[in-house]
Amino acid sequence: MTFNIGNQSGGIFNNVAGNQNIYGGQQMHTGPADQALSELRAALARQPLSPTQATAARAAVDEIEAAVSAGPEPDRARGARALERLTRMLASAGSLAAAGASLVGPLRWLATWLGPAAAHVSMMLPR
Repeated sequence: MTFNIGNQSGGIFNNVAGNQNIYGGQQMHTGPADQALSELRAALARQPLSPTQATAARAAVDEIEAAVSAGPEPDRARGARALERLTRMLASAGSLAAAGASLVGPLRWLATWLGPAAAHVSMMLPR
């Protein structure tokens, strides 16, 4: 049997040649995303943001976390919107250039994990 599978993006994919039985459902493992969110929170705490910017940054990270944890399937579009909002705010504050990898790394990882919905965020980040 030959599989010709095009692009797949989103949640859980099971490509099998025979029978597959799943008991108890399937859940996406968000551990790596949770780690990136934790690193992002720590990096943001070290940034010289105004109180208004810091509040907006925390709200965006909270929204990304809620989107990642949205039931059995993450709400990638919602997470991507919050990630874009956060990235734009940090870029305008000058934090992306100043913080370097400690801030850009988790942002890039989350953009990659969120998939095509957040592909444009990766392009906003410095290399």
